[in-house]
Amino acid sequence: MSSYLILALFATTAWAQLPDGPGKAETERVCKQCHELERSLSPRQDRAGWQATMDKMVALGAKGTQQEFNLIVDYMAANFPAPAVPRLNVNQARAVELESALTLTRTQAAAIIQYRTKNGDFKSINDLKKVPGVDAAKLEAKKDRLTF
Repeated sequence: MSSYLILALFATTAWAQLPDGPGKAETERVCKQCHELERSLSPRQDRAGWQATMDKMVALGAKGTQQEFNLIVDYMAANFPAPAVPRLNVNQARAVELESALTLTRTQAAAIIQYRTKNGDFKSINDLKKVPGVDAAKLEAKKDRLTF
């Protein structure tokens, strides 16, 4: 069996495995005109990401109506969402975790650890914002990722 035939069979099988729902038919018809299913689904994005991808595909010549493109974005966002961003417990996090998750400098992360050690656990984002030298705007922007 040729490798082309194997790829064709795989692609057909993969498309058949799409979850049912509004937009499935449009996704199959429009997206597979240019590329295989695996490539279409691999990004796992939030709604804004899927919309940006669709805008890019339209700019590259994807054929369909605006209604079809909207259905595809809805379908992809519902069935292939971005993985949930892990939450960070600021009362248990190590400095390196604070740096990474909150895009803080090493000095700012160390200040949080030092403040926590001296004053006890943080109860809220407002407590965390009291740490001297830490960018409160960065904390506010990521507050949905934090637990106390």
